[in-house]
Amino acid sequence: MSGAVDLSALKDRPQAPPAGQGAPAAGGSTSGLTPVVEVTEETFEAEVLERSMQVPVLVYLWSPRSDASAVFGDELEPLAAEGDGTWVLAKVDVDSNMRIAQAFGVQGIPTVVAVAGGQPLADFQGVQPVDQVRGWLGQVLAATAGKLTGPPPAEGAEPEPEDPRFVAAEDALAEGDLDGAEAAYQVILDAEPANKEALAALRQVRFLARVQTVAPDAVATAAAEPTNVDAQLAAADALLYTQQPEDAFGLLIDAIKRYAGDDKTAVRTRLLELFELFDPADPIVVSARRKLASALY
Repeated sequence: MSGAVDLSALKDRPQAPPAGQGAPAAGGSTSGLTPVVEVTEETFEAEVLERSMQVPVLVYLWSPRSDASAVFGDELEPLAAEGDGTWVLAKVDVDSNMRIAQAFGVQGIPTVVAVAGGQPLADFQGVQPVDQVRGWLGQVLAATAGKLTGPPPAEGAEPEPEDPRFVAAEDALAEGDLDGAEAAYQVILDAEPANKEALAALRQVRFLARVQTVAPDAVATAAAEPTNVDAQLAAADALLYTQQPEDAFGLLIDAIKRYAGDDKTAVRTRLLELFELFDPADPIVVSARRKLASALY
């Protein structure tokens, strides 16, 4: 969307009903989510902001004064039912809920805004062919795949039993026992080498264990000692730990340009290890990989 959208003003409304308890406009879902909901200012936080942490929410802003927007909304409902809880259609009557329309900066009716993770992701205005909407929706779902918590189980469905091996590892983490957590995740990988969840968790634990020994002035030390390989590695860990991945990657890529032989190999190996802590499709990682390729070749 063009410009920032401030939704904070909608969060001071009276307590909304629990997520999933809003007034349904159509059908149920085997996932435990109602695929179509009528949203008001009072339910906006629960049905749009909170729900979008689980699945994408398509906010449909329409007006009963516009026959075209009413008809288009009806055409979108079967599309939501097809999704079976993988996304939710949230219909907003802008005549009765002007604050929502103002928050999204609506310029015309109808307007559709895809919200994910509490933030607007994409939008379009005007009536569109349903097949075109289906394709646009597919792009939204692809962009959010693996980044949201997913729909809750249907009411009455048996929850999946927790894997006691992961419970043991998570308990160790909660107690600050990084060695115990690492050992627990390694047990899982020894039995299931292809277990991606355990592998990702093990990488995170090893990073956390390593960063515990990094000095507070690690970044300054690396700047003062550009030929000190260990200082560069420690500084990158420190930057990543403080949520500065671009700076961490950039520091190591610059070091790779300066070094040769074993030192260069050590820095490259650490950089690749840090990449593995992220989604491979993360734009920061993609950009850093390109810079790494340029530095190497």
